[in-house]
Amino acid sequence: MKELVEKIRKIFSDEKLELLIGYTKGTLPLRSTPGLIESADEADKLIFDFTCCNNLAKYLVDEKKRSGNTHRIGIIAKGCDARAVVQLVMEGQFERENVVIIGVPCKGVIDPSKLRKKLNGKEIIKFKVNRDKITLFGKNFELELNKNELFSDSCLSCRYPNAVQYDYFIGEPSEPLGVRDEYASVDEFEQKLPEKRWTYFEKEYSRCIRCYACRNACPMCYCEECFVDRSTPQWIGKGNDLSDTIIFHIVRVLHTAGRCVDCGACAAACPLNIDIRMLGKRIEKEVIERFGFTPGLDFETEPAMATFKENDKEEFIM
Repeated sequence: MKELVEKIRKIFSDEKLELLIGYTKGTLPLRSTPGLIESADEADKLIFDFTCCNNLAKYLVDEKKRSGNTHRIGIIAKGCDARAVVQLVMEGQFERENVVIIGVPCKGVIDPSKLRKKLNGKEIIKFKVNRDKITLFGKNFELELNKNELFSDSCLSCRYPNAVQYDYFIGEPSEPLGVRDEYASVDEFEQKLPEKRWTYFEKEYSRCIRCYACRNACPMCYCEECFVDRSTPQWIGKGNDLSDTIIFHIVRVLHTAGRCVDCGACAAACPLNIDIRMLGKRIEKEVIERFGFTPGLDFETEPAMATFKENDKEEFIM
């Protein structure tokens, strides 16, 4: 932590940053919070550890809406955060020279939804970390868990734990956590009969309360007006009809096709612990198979949805 603070102070001054987006200590145990640092003197507020689950690229988007595209902004970036920044630059949301990417090694972050399931309504008062073990303490309970039990599924299948594009890198690069087949759950799901798959999605999305936390946490959802908020025309109903709810999730995942970096921010934000990630991984797999494209790896490759090749598969054409 000391190395992070000292290097950020120097970077802030050397790069003449007007703002730095990072993580600070949260008000709840095992939760950090995004923090905006406006001077080098504030760098001692910064932290980076396994509680830093937010994708900070989302706040880069918000800052652009607030102040335009002229400020020079630094951002602390895990592998998925950095890929999101690259994708946003490729989509013309920022000028590359106005964003200073400060890469950090990620060894996995806690998924708040997994933590909620483990606690089952109990409240943490304090916690203790001992290597790969986390002990949670609360009123009349003590619970010891392996970190792997709480890590985001996105982390468990992540191939890029370190920023692949950066201006500075702080710390030693991390190795992937070790899950080799990131699409195993998708392949297993596809083996089920169509009616079984539909029943699963009906059960999952019938719990959705349309709070739009998944959309609001996603760095790729930056439209000034979301289709669900439009009234002229009105694309979907405002009630709790299941078909409208499923349409929202399908359209959202199609809008992020070839752009999603699988950071897990949507799943982490969902207060109902809905399996939001399954649809996204299915679309991600499709984009890789069809176009050989993984978003956010470099600043040169055109995004999959912005290119055309004569040999593109076109089964939809009769």
